Amino acid sequence: MGTWGSGNFESDTALDHLGPQVAAIVDRIAAAMDGDPAELEPDEYAGVTVPCDVELLTVLARAGLFTGRALDPATVAARKHRYLEVWEATIDGLEPTPAHKAERRAVLRRTFDALAEELPRP
Repeated sequence: MGTWGSGNFESDTALDHLGPQVAAIVDRIAAAMDGDPAELEPDEYAGVTVPCDVELLTVLARAGLFTGRALDPATVAARKHRYLEVWEATIDGLEPTPAHKAERRAVLRRTFDALAEELPRP
């Protein structure tokens, strides 16, 4: 196909470049979710970066640059449940204010839900 438009991602080369980037994000999320739950705690690296990666996939999906073939809404829902289970079990140890805790919980829920909404239904 070559190039079909003037946009940054409107060529085969651009999409060939993007593909591995998206796969790496999907793989990072999977590795974190399938690994040691302690790594998902809110003050651990994966505990911070998993929601970032979920949001990146959402942005890409909304831009039409992530088809979601590697994920489905049920998988996202299961990962949301696992992530929030760890978060709820450990967040109080960081002594957040009640307002911050409630706000962060809402953001985390919306983050996973937004990705699930963007994915094609099986």
